[in-house]
Amino acid sequence: MLVTNEELEELFVNAPRLYHMAESDSWASIKERGLLSTSAILDLYGVTGDERKKIEETRRPASVTLTHETLPSLVIRDQIPITDWALTRCLLDGLSPSDWYLLLNQRVFFWPSKERLLRLLGARAYRGKKHDILEVDCRQLVEAYGDKITLSPINSGSTLFNPQSRGKETFRRISDYPYASRPKDNRLAELAIDHSVPDISRYVRRAVKMKGPDELEEY
Repeated sequence: MLVTNEELEELFVNAPRLYHMAESDSWASIKERGLLSTSAILDLYGVTGDERKKIEETRRPASVTLTHETLPSLVIRDQIPITDWALTRCLLDGLSPSDWYLLLNQRVFFWPSKERLLRLLGARAYRGKKHDILEVDCRQLVEAYGDKITLSPINSGSTLFNPQSRGKETFRRISDYPYASRPKDNRLAELAIDHSVPDISRYVRRAVKMKGPDELEEY
């Protein structure tokens, strides 16, 4: 199934801005080094072997801080909203929890609506913390990174409440995503980009520090 130009235009109308939630005070580093997936961060910091496998292929119940001789300390976000127990019950295609964590960690994720962003910011694990929020121009990002983009109909990093089934077909390229056949009020849950967005600052229209629903400071 090929996504038509009309469907792409609908996407740009429905989601003119994409939202990325980053660690507090990380915007300066992101501007300098780009927006990096967990795997890209591990590449940059030279993390290998068992340490890398633990970070990349197992659940992170807490954030992980990386250090480097020539780079600033960097925090990799926790994965509190997902569990091995729930994954074993909703994964398809013979995938294991470690397979799924690797798929997640190889991508940079964006929410297609502010409502989804606020839902995450209001979650119990995050509502008391500050975060840097990037508002990104959807059309320009898609035009620049279209062949590296995957779309998902579910929140792939959460298994809370009633976890939805997920597998190899969850992340689909734009050309293969059934956009028009999904309900109008739930066309898309996530947009992700493989590995990294080195020039993310070109597409960021606004960067703001938030705590829950409250905007504390605009960069």
